[in-house]
Amino acid sequence: MMRAVSAAETAPTTHAWAVHAEGLRVRAGRHLAVDGLDLALGTGVHGLLGPNGAGKTTLMRALATVLRPAGGRLTLLGREVGGRGDLREVRRGLGYLPQQFGFYPRFTVREFVEYMAWLKEMPKAAVPGAVQRAIDRVGLTAKADARMKTLSGGMLRRAGIAQAVVNDPAVLLLDEPTVGLDPEQRLDFRELLRDLGTDSCVLVSTHLVEDVVAACSEVVLLNEGKLVHQGTPASLVEAGGDGHAGDSPAERGYSAILRRHRAEAAR
Repeated sequence: MMRAVSAAETAPTTHAWAVHAEGLRVRAGRHLAVDGLDLALGTGVHGLLGPNGAGKTTLMRALATVLRPAGGRLTLLGREVGGRGDLREVRRGLGYLPQQFGFYPRFTVREFVEYMAWLKEMPKAAVPGAVQRAIDRVGLTAKADARMKTLSGGMLRRAGIAQAVVNDPAVLLLDEPTVGLDPEQRLDFRELLRDLGTDSCVLVSTHLVEDVVAACSEVVLLNEGKLVHQGTPASLVEAGGDGHAGDSPAERGYSAILRRHRAEAAR
């Protein structure tokens, strides 16, 4: 199997990485959705790609400490995750936006983000300023005191991003964050991602290959719970060719890598 070699493979220690997995296995119910994953991620914006059922959401939930590993090792921010150890310190350094998130409909946007800041055990004195900054960053300043139940789908998604970044997390996990965003909002979101990735490890799960190419410094491609490619967006483009499906060079590269992996798995 051909794939680009990333800096992750030359790491001297696990502590150099915000996220480090070795032989990671994670179950979604009875199904082994992540199977023997080796992955290391540092500062920057990493795009997580893969077809439906590839294990992307299960991996995101494991990195968010929602699911416990079924095997292998997972280290987040220098702390090993697993067993029954206290995860509070790790969780203080995480930001997480799941595909679907719950909220109290009568909360205003400000109250919702404040509540999430409280759950993250942020210092009380720091909360008001952090909440306002998070709301401003996602372009909801004018809607800060609107009730959540009155927001459009795209605005709800932006409120979800605000709660994920309110604590300035060292590791930010965003699962399908651009769902419901219009083209202009997606462009603004790409700018936000690039800003966040200057001093944090950001992992964005998406089906939109072009968003990854435009905003991410690295591409991680999963298929059937396994890592099949890790490299720069340019490496994704280079993997394609005219003989593969896709409307853009990056999409053709994505298609080519998946076809190769499926052919090798079938042997």
